[in-house]
Amino acid sequence: QVQLVESGGGLVQAGGSLRLSCTASGSTFSINAVGWYRQAPGNERELVVTISNSGRTNYADSAKGRFTISRDNPKNTVYLQMNNLKPEDTAVYYCYALVWGLKNYWGQGTQVTVSS
Repeated sequence: QVQLVESGGGLVQAGGSLRLSCTASGSTFSINAVGWYRQAPGNERELVVTISNSGRTNYADSAKGRFTISRDNPKNTVYLQMNNLKPEDTAVYYCYALVWGLKNYWGQGTQVTVSS
């Protein structure tokens, strides 16, 4: 079992920045990849970015050039630095972990609201 706890969401003006954090606990040795997804009202959950244990990243086109994922392995924490935020980035952001290459785990979500 893996538990994920996010923090760092909030309200920001367009053009501003936020940094999200997600700390994993439990069987963290079984995690293959971590990342972030988001879900806006009325929309399906969508990929923002993932990073594998080897460091390979996969960014959504909407995140490229503005968002940066990083991880602090000793702290079992992954970060999402979001710059130049836009109103369309408003969503609930979910931390994600792929465990044993098979099972997805999710955090409880953190709200990001970008005002115009």
